[in-house]
Amino acid sequence: MSGQNTVILVTGAGGQLGQELVRMNVDGLKIIGKNRSELDITDFGSCERACVSLKPDIVVHAAAYTAVDKAESEPEAAWTVNVEGTRNMAKAAEAVGAKFCYISTDYVFDGRGTTPYPENHPTSPQSVYGATKLEGERKASEFSSKCFIIRTSWVYGKYGGNFVNTMLQMAQSKKEITVVNDQIGSPTYTFDLASLIVELVRTDKYGVYHASNSGSCSWYEFAKAIFEEAGMKSIAVRPCSTEQYPRPAPRPSYSVFGQSALVGAGFTPLRPWREALREYLSQRFDSYIFPGNP
Repeated sequence: MSGQNTVILVTGAGGQLGQELVRMNVDGLKIIGKNRSELDITDFGSCERACVSLKPDIVVHAAAYTAVDKAESEPEAAWTVNVEGTRNMAKAAEAVGAKFCYISTDYVFDGRGTTPYPENHPTSPQSVYGATKLEGERKASEFSSKCFIIRTSWVYGKYGGNFVNTMLQMAQSKKEITVVNDQIGSPTYTFDLASLIVELVRTDKYGVYHASNSGSCSWYEFAKAIFEEAGMKSIAVRPCSTEQYPRPAPRPSYSVFGQSALVGAGFTPLRPWREALREYLSQRFDSYIFPGNP
């Protein structure tokens, strides 16, 4: 799809990925973002009005209930947003003939794997968040005839809270930080993910895709890399186990994705995670003032 009239509607425009998407500057595309206050995805009428008035060619559904731990005590709220909201948005997109792209997560798997998950690996979510995101995938496929499902993991970027920014902020007041070393995954830079999404949704290669930056690491290794790439060698990172840092929602021990669907469809997998991290920090570092750094 090309031409000056190609309109992409992005839900969840206030989130990390949503903000990255609405700032993409791509010839032939008009990207319109709607945040929670502008578009209530839990209300079908709101979704319908947005699609009728904006007439999008593509809807990228980045809105979600993402408070993983809170979802354990608020399952109804997570279901309302992640399942009913996805159904509403997919139905509204279908009614105006728009393609529908649903952003999903590594939490749809049980996290007990040892080799990268292919797209067709059996799903088995272990948390409320994962279960609602998986049901959202099913609603997207059920109500959209032109559906992309993109699963991603360990997302960070310029906008909003994430692990990289948390580590950098903690380093302003601490010289030693403890991070779990028994959860393995693939960090994903929102700029790289958003670029791929825009490329993918302009095609008609519908289906399920895994999209994270290439390679894998533990959270501990990720934290060490953050400080190494930021030139902050005085920060000591100590490993700990998940058992030593219990959380209400279980975390996947292994979240590494295979990306055979992307390759099979003719797309280039995202670059290595450390290369992406290096670029992010080079663009972001000036906004942090660290002890000992002028």
